[in-house]
Amino acid sequence: MKAFRLDELEAERAANDGAYLQFLRERNMSVGLYALDAGNTDPQQPHRQDEVYLVVSGRAAITVGTETTAVARGSVVYVPAGVPHKFHHITEDLRVMVVFSPPES
Repeated sequence: MKAFRLDELEAERAANDGAYLQFLRERNMSVGLYALDAGNTDPQQPHRQDEVYLVVSGRAAITVGTETTAVARGSVVYVPAGVPHKFHHITEDLRVMVVFSPPES
């Protein structure tokens, strides 16, 4: 079994000065923690993998393709491979768990 604590993952991510920390990589998926502070810009480009976002904390909007929705703690968003997407209007520091399938390359 592999088990993780969000507070420890966040501390590791912050210590490495990165917005993204991949903490699990398996044959069919990878999982990471993504952080964007309030007012930041999301630099993402479309990925070759399907993604699922689970918002752990914060508030923002996300646009996937041509659709936009507000997200906050507990929101789950699916993004198909190759579709442009961005978080924006980040009003509270955003922490998002990201699942890629297949694993992010």
